[in-house]
Amino acid sequence: MIHSFLLFFLSFSGVRSLGVNYGQVGDNLPSPDKVLELLTSLKISKVRIYDTNPQILTSFANSNTELVVTIENEMLTQLLDPQQALQWVAIHIKPYFPAVRITGIAVGNEIFTGNDTVLMANLIPAMIAIHEALGELGLGSYIHVSTPTSLAVLEESFPPSAGSFKGEVSSYISQFLQFLSRTKAPFWINAYPYFAYKDNPDIISLDYALLNPMTYLVDPSTKLNYDNMLYAQVDAVIFGMARLGFDGIEVRVSETGWPSKGDLDEIGANSENAAIYNRNLLRRQLANEGTPLRPNSRLEVYLFALFNEDMKPGPTSERNYGLYHPDGTMAYNMGLSTSSASISLSSSATKDIEVADESW
Repeated sequence: MIHSFLLFFLSFSGVRSLGVNYGQVGDNLPSPDKVLELLTSLKISKVRIYDTNPQILTSFANSNTELVVTIENEMLTQLLDPQQALQWVAIHIKPYFPAVRITGIAVGNEIFTGNDTVLMANLIPAMIAIHEALGELGLGSYIHVSTPTSLAVLEESFPPSAGSFKGEVSSYISQFLQFLSRTKAPFWINAYPYFAYKDNPDIISLDYALLNPMTYLVDPSTKLNYDNMLYAQVDAVIFGMARLGFDGIEVRVSETGWPSKGDLDEIGANSENAAIYNRNLLRRQLANEGTPLRPNSRLEVYLFALFNEDMKPGPTSERNYGLYHPDGTMAYNMGLSTSSASISLSSSATKDIEVADESW
């Protein structure tokens, strides 16, 4: 059977909890207005960017796209001063809102798993200063403040009920959770089953990492059934928070994805696995799934990433997480009709695409 005239990721139109990360570390990326055309054609209405690029903000005005913006790590020290934080919000947020639907500010990225203890100590005061600045400018009830955290912040992650934060950062995490609890903001986690599989391919099932339906792994303490690693990782964070005395804070996945290419030692990094991972994630989002610990709460997830970014440092995989090449062609076959599996970024990106039923 064939589902005709479906847009690539048509299901985004029915998946309100799935977004995408729009990185810009490349010298050949399309202009923001062309990116917006692509996002609109894909029915993607949630986007996270890694700065407050004024060109992107201007292009996204009146687009109905929800945007999470980022304060870069190197900016945090300046924002400890409430007046500097107020000025930052007045310059980078206030002029664009509400035409641009800014819903969140990510203060830094993966700071708790870095080696800079000064940056860790400055993080929460900077978040407080930004939150108070938003309130002073009348934006506090519209824009939440949080910080994306690597899963490496956990000391234990399996079984999920054993989830706990590393001792060396637990005091910072406790302050962070107090802030989230008080402001009703989410805990953002960058969760990549790919990394766990790459490091332990003889121990971790590829199906489990790729979110393929499989025989359940049972948590011995809770008796909850897990058929994929991503949900287990999220629940490990929830259990870790509970160990510090915090229940009820929402966890959102700020990044997850699978690379379509890698170096020889990057086991599992190939286009076939990337396509399977993203299809399975989309399928689960279509079903509005929650995790076994919170089955009635849809898990909000941001795919990493929209484009391959050719200037990213590190191993080959770092430059190959994108769903698309910068020219608008798909980075790998998602099970789409090959005659229509790309969208031009030089003209209006509104082409319909056929999807084979068996690929979904």
